[in-house]
Amino acid sequence: MDAFPNVEEDNDLEEFLGHIEDDAFVYAPRIRLVDRGNPLDWYTDEEFFVRYRFHKVTVTDVLLPMLRPDNADLRGVPVPRFLQLLAVLRFYATGSFQIVAGDFHELAQSTMSRIIKVISIEFAGKLPEVVKIPQSNEELATARNLFYRVAHFPGVVGCVDCTHIPITSPGGELAEVYRNRKGYFSLNVQVVVGPRLEILDIVCRWPGSTHDARIFHNSRLRLRFDRDEVSGLLLGDSGYPQLRYLYTPVRNPATPAERRYNASHIATRSAVERAFGIWKRRFPCLSMKLRTATQTSAKIILACAVLHNVAISQREPVPENIHLEDPHADVPIPAVQNRNLRATAERRAFINRHFARHQ
Repeated sequence: MDAFPNVEEDNDLEEFLGHIEDDAFVYAPRIRLVDRGNPLDWYTDEEFFVRYRFHKVTVTDVLLPMLRPDNADLRGVPVPRFLQLLAVLRFYATGSFQIVAGDFHELAQSTMSRIIKVISIEFAGKLPEVVKIPQSNEELATARNLFYRVAHFPGVVGCVDCTHIPITSPGGELAEVYRNRKGYFSLNVQVVVGPRLEILDIVCRWPGSTHDARIFHNSRLRLRFDRDEVSGLLLGDSGYPQLRYLYTPVRNPATPAERRYNASHIATRSAVERAFGIWKRRFPCLSMKLRTATQTSAKIILACAVLHNVAISQREPVPENIHLEDPHADVPIPAVQNRNLRATAERRAFINRHFARHQ
C-alpha cells in the first residue's frame, strides 16, 4: 500500500461525479413528426375555394397530376406533394409574406421559399400545353366569331397588351432598368388574350422600363404573324405600331367610319383589360410586390398564367367576395408614331370596307 494516496486521481473522480450530479445529460435532438392534417377535411368546398382559388375536385383531379409525384426515397420527413401544392396556392391567393403562408401550413420560411420556387417552375413548364395560340382552322374560326359578336370587328383572334407586375429590386448595376415610369420596380409582361379571356401567349422577361412596342418587336409572336403562321388580326392600343396584322386605334378620327372603327376597336380590345383584372383578382400575388429573386418571380407569373387558363377550362368562378385595390396601376405608355405608311393605308381601306356604313 502506498504511503501517500493518489491525490490527482481522487480529484479527477470528484470532478467526474460532480459533472454527473450537477449537469443534465445532453441528448441528440429527435425528429419531430408534424401532423399537418388535411385542409380538404377542414373546410367546405366554398371555404376551400376562398382560400385556394380552386375547388377541391380541381386541385385533386387536375392540378395535382400536373406536378411530379412525391419524393420516393423517403429520406428525412418530406412535405407531402399535396400540401406543397396547397401552400403555394395559398401564397398565390394572398400575396402575403412567405412566412405567413408557411405558418398557415406549419412550414418554415426557408421551406416555403424552396417549395414556391419548385412548384412554380413545374407549373411554368406546362406553358406550351396550356397557353397557346389557336392552331387549327376550326379554332381560329371560333375565336374570330366570338370576338366578332362583341362589337362586330372582323377577323380578330387575340388582343395584346402589357401589364406591370411589381417586384423587389433585383440589385446590381442593372437594377434601375427594372424601375418603370411610375417609379417602382417591375416586370413588363406582354399577354395575348382570347375571346374567353384566356391567355394565348405570354412574354415575361423584360424589365419595367421597356416599352411595349419593343417587347412585341422582339417576341416570337411577331415572328409567327410575320411568317403567316397564324391567320387573323391582333388588336393593340396606341403603344403598338400599326401593322398589317396588328390594328391600333385611329388618332384624331375625322370621319363617322373612323369613329365607329375606334368604338368597335375599344369594345373588342377591352377583353385584355378584363382578363388582367380577373387574373390579378384570382392571384393577388401579381398585384403585391413579389419578394423573390427576379427569375423566381418570372416563374411565379408564368405559373399563374397556366393556373388562370386551368381555372377558365374548369369553369372556376372569379372570386368576387375579396376586393383588392391594385396598389400599382399599369404604367401609361406613350403612343407610337406610325411611320408604316403601307400599314396605315391598309387600315384606312379596312375601315372603309367594314365601317363605312352602319353595322
